[in-house]
Amino acid sequence: MSKTETEEQRDAGDAPDGKDLGAAGAQLSTVPREEPIGGPSLSVIGWARWFWRQLTSMRVALILLFMLSLGAIPGSLIPQNSVDELKVQAYKDSHEFSTPVLEKLQFFDVYSSVWFSAIYILLFVSLIGCIVPRSWQFVGQLRGRPPGAPGRLTRLPAYTTWRTDTDPGQVREAALAMLKKRRFRAHTVGDAVAAEKGYLREAGNLLFHVALIVMLVSFAAGQLLKSEGGKLVVEGDGFSNTLTQYDDFKSGSLFSADELTPFTFKLDSFTGTYAKSGPERGTPRTYQADVTYSEGGGPDKKSVIEVNKPLVIDGTKVYLNGHGYAPVVTVRDGTGKVVFNGAAPLLPIDNNVTSTGAIKVMDGYRDKSGKKEQLGFQAFFVPTFGGAGKGDMFSQFPGLEFPVLALTGYHGSLGVDAGLPQNVYQLDTTKLTQFKDPKGQILKARLLPGEKLTFPNGGGSITFEKEVKEWATFQISRQPATGWALTGAIAAIAGLVGSLFIQRRRVWVRAVAGADGVTVVEMAGLGRSESAKLPEELADLALTLNSEAPTAPDPSDVPAEGAEK
Repeated sequence: MSKTETEEQRDAGDAPDGKDLGAAGAQLSTVPREEPIGGPSLSVIGWARWFWRQLTSMRVALILLFMLSLGAIPGSLIPQNSVDELKVQAYKDSHEFSTPVLEKLQFFDVYSSVWFSAIYILLFVSLIGCIVPRSWQFVGQLRGRPPGAPGRLTRLPAYTTWRTDTDPGQVREAALAMLKKRRFRAHTVGDAVAAEKGYLREAGNLLFHVALIVMLVSFAAGQLLKSEGGKLVVEGDGFSNTLTQYDDFKSGSLFSADELTPFTFKLDSFTGTYAKSGPERGTPRTYQADVTYSEGGGPDKKSVIEVNKPLVIDGTKVYLNGHGYAPVVTVRDGTGKVVFNGAAPLLPIDNNVTSTGAIKVMDGYRDKSGKKEQLGFQAFFVPTFGGAGKGDMFSQFPGLEFPVLALTGYHGSLGVDAGLPQNVYQLDTTKLTQFKDPKGQILKARLLPGEKLTFPNGGGSITFEKEVKEWATFQISRQPATGWALTGAIAAIAGLVGSLFIQRRRVWVRAVAGADGVTVVEMAGLGRSESAKLPEELADLALTLNSEAPTAPDPSDVPAEGAEK
């Protein structure tokens, strides 16, 4: 029974529309397919399927990834409550007009906002929905074999042919051995050898998407389970990793206090040296904290914490964040009794460590008459006195070379008895009265080490001792899954490189006996995308095979039998 014209065209890879490359090349073809126009309206289930196909498409996944990148921009430009509430409040105070709009858009809590979470979850679902079916398809391709050769190899983008006296079977055997040696997956189908290479392209693509999921899960786990807090420690003092020890503490919604790593550390000393001349004057040269730490009640160990070189204890990292000075002062009451003696940490306000803060004496002070009061001092400290500006001193170098402490004293009630939290570095003067001298002038003093300020009417004194301790601020953070996030990032880069630079392609070698008994060899290649390397690779393969099956002389060049030589 003879075949119809359409059947013959289909077998030859030459459909009536001229676009079909045959069944063998259908999966790799980049020719757009025509979709039927119109058709019946979709049902609810149909619309759900359509939405799912759109959500799990590569195009939508890329759009969501781009939206996620755009959504992270406000989080890097606008202060976040999760990072520094004081900066957020300062930003609100200086941007009163735009603050209501930014608050409604949740721009001060970008990474926990509804819209950012929605993009995050949709991207997560899109990637999973995209990966699962493609993974099964890829497994099926690995288990299968390259398809047979199309009917017409001449229609493929890379093609070559020649005639040879070598037997067709020998040509196919040579082609099969050559392609396997070049790491093609090859087998013989009918009168042709079918081979395929570049499966790692799809493997890299899948690896990239799986790595993105790993990164998304790692970031989510890190945000939900993280803990982070800060602590200011003066030389000689220590810290124990419990909630009550932190100056400030933040954690994820799934964090439990039982997850805090049990450890303690003591700040033995802080060392800071600075450039003393040239344009780099004041730039830190040495910036390190020497500590003694213990894990879970174990033996003491020594360590040095530097910037970007944290102390790591069972997954918890202790970072060195800042540094300042704590002048040691002694306060005596009207009877000469010492009511306070210790280091008073003051906060730097410029790069030369000009510092300000408060010194509070809450208990034990009595004036000359025996009246019990509380004392407070506004303190201003410079490590290297550079003169007085507009009412304030300033430091001209961050090193401790010429320390001066300026004090303004108050007496009365500090307001701590109300039970409301107070900033230890600020003084609430609502219920305090300034000390004044007999002439009614506000009592102020600039003290050098060893000097003291005496209160009027025999009310006592405060002495700036000949010692200035240094303090350091530490950030103690634990963020699980950071290792997984790093692994995912490396895997994503590796997968992206593979998907971009590896080309998946198919090669067919057909060898058939011609009418004159000479073997006709055809070679053709088809790639997933257009590439100049495919014709080059096919030419190289053809030259190699031609050495095994050399080109036969053209019939016109062979002299006829009995012709005159």
